[in-house]
Amino acid sequence: MTDTPLTFGSRADADDAEMALLGLIAYQELTAFEHLSSDARLSPTLVDRETLGRLAVTEFAHYEMARELIAARGLDPQEVITPFMESLDEMHRRTKPGDWYESLTKAYVIDGVAADFYALIASGLEPQIRFLLSEVKTSAVNTDWLRQRLQLAIDEHPERASRLALWGRRLLGEALTQAREIGERYDYWGSLHSAGTDTRGQEMTRLFARLVENHSRRMRELGMTA
Repeated sequence: MTDTPLTFGSRADADDAEMALLGLIAYQELTAFEHLSSDARLSPTLVDRETLGRLAVTEFAHYEMARELIAARGLDPQEVITPFMESLDEMHRRTKPGDWYESLTKAYVIDGVAADFYALIASGLEPQIRFLLSEVKTSAVNTDWLRQRLQLAIDEHPERASRLALWGRRLLGEALTQAREIGERYDYWGSLHSAGTDTRGQEMTRLFARLVENHSRRMRELGMTA
């Protein structure tokens, strides 16, 4: 299945959607920084600790980029970001990892789903926001390391694969539920496509199907059944 980008409707709708997206990205990146920083302290080796610390710094830089874009439009970043805090915090409370390897899996799954989502909607956004999304997506470097480290963990202890696969499936469900709830609560999906409610619903079904398909492919590459 090809990743045909989704499109936006009116410019006014797109402006509102872009601000909502910036608020969402900003808080996602801030929480990613916080969680990776915490995970670094629990790392089994110094190399792991250094690497996770470096990845956390990258996530904080993305947060600052999103925050600056919001401020450049004359808006208060706190006001734009705050509406997303409760939903994202609740998702993280529901998905508290049981150990360091579950933490890595969580970062890997959430990063992958977010990067896929951004790639699918980026074409309808204005250039500065597309650039931000491309920068966030370059955390493919982060994702590559997480995948390699998880692969090593599974190679060392193959019994981890089934447990982490179940955990990954739960994380995917939570990520998709959270995305749908935020979209409906803030009418984010209302800015997608201009052809009406029926077509918009088809677009969203197509988007979520691709998110699931891409996640399943990533899990299979690690020897997990997602």
